[in-house]
Amino acid sequence: MSARGKVRALPKRRENLLMGYFFISPWLLGFIGLTLIPILSIFYLGFTSYDIFSAPQFLGLQNFKKMFTDDPRYAQSVGATLYFAFVSVPLKLFFALAVAMLLNTKHRFIGVYRAWFYAPSILGTSVAVAVMWREIFGSDGLINTFLSALGYDVQIAWLGDPTFAIWTLILLVVWQFGSPMLIFLAGLKQIPKELYECSYIDGASWWRRFVCITLPMLSPVVFFNLIMQMIFQLTVFTQPFIVTQGGPMGTTNFYALYLYRRAFESFQMGYGAAMAIILVLAVAAFTGIIFKSGTFWVHYETKEGR
Repeated sequence: MSARGKVRALPKRRENLLMGYFFISPWLLGFIGLTLIPILSIFYLGFTSYDIFSAPQFLGLQNFKKMFTDDPRYAQSVGATLYFAFVSVPLKLFFALAVAMLLNTKHRFIGVYRAWFYAPSILGTSVAVAVMWREIFGSDGLINTFLSALGYDVQIAWLGDPTFAIWTLILLVVWQFGSPMLIFLAGLKQIPKELYECSYIDGASWWRRFVCITLPMLSPVVFFNLIMQMIFQLTVFTQPFIVTQGGPMGTTNFYALYLYRRAFESFQMGYGAAMAIILVLAVAAFTGIIFKSGTFWVHYETKEGR
C-alpha cells in the first residue's frame, strides 16, 4: 500500500472506531454510572460515617475495627455464610454432575427430561420461587401436610428451628442445579467416546472409567462451575431475605443480608460500605485460592509451551 493509501485508511479506521464506541455507548454509560462509580464510592465511604442524610465524616479504620472486635452479629453472619457456601456448593455440583451423566445418554424423550430438570433454574433466584419455598416449608405447608398423611403427627417448624432453617435454604439452592448441570452436560459431550470404548474393552469398571476418564477430562468444567457457584453462594441474598428473613436467632443472617440491614435499614452506609469492601476482598481471596489449587487437579488437553 502506498503512503497516500495509508493516509486515507487512517481516517476510515478512526471513523469505524468512533462508530463502535457510539453503538456501545448505552452499555458504557450504564457501566460507568451504575457499576464503576458506585464501586469506587464504596472504597471511600467504607472509611467514613455516613447515614445518607448528612455529609460523610472520615473515620479512618474505625468501621473495620468495630466490624472485627465489637460486632458479634458480624461474626455470626460470616460463620453462617461460610457454612452455607461450603455445604451447598459441593452438594449442588454433585447433583448437577449426577443428573448430567444420567441425561448424557440416548433415550426416548431425553430432550423433555433435560427441560424438566433445567426448569427450576429458569426461575433463578426470583422472589416467586423464594415465596413458594417459604410456603412449602411453613408450619401448614406441603412438607408437614405430607408427613401427616404418612401418619407422622408432627408439626416441624422448618423455618423457625435453628437446626433446620439453614438446611431449607441449602435444599433450595441445590434444587436449582440446572445451570451447572447444562454446563456439565456440554462438557461430557466433548469427551471422546473412544476413551470409554477402549477402557471397556480393557475391562475397566464404571467407577474406574469415571475416576480415570470422566473426572480428569471434565476438570476444567468442574473448575469453572466451582468458581461461579462459590461466588454466588458467598453473596446470596434473595433466599434468606424472603424465606427466613435472617432468622431464627440469626442462623440464616448471611453476609449480604446483614450488610443490607446495616446499610439500608439502620442507615449505617459507611459501615455497610466497609462490609462490602471486606466481601469483595473475601470473594477475590477464595477465587484466588481456587485458581491456585487448580494447577494440581485441573487437566487441560494442551498446555502453553507444549
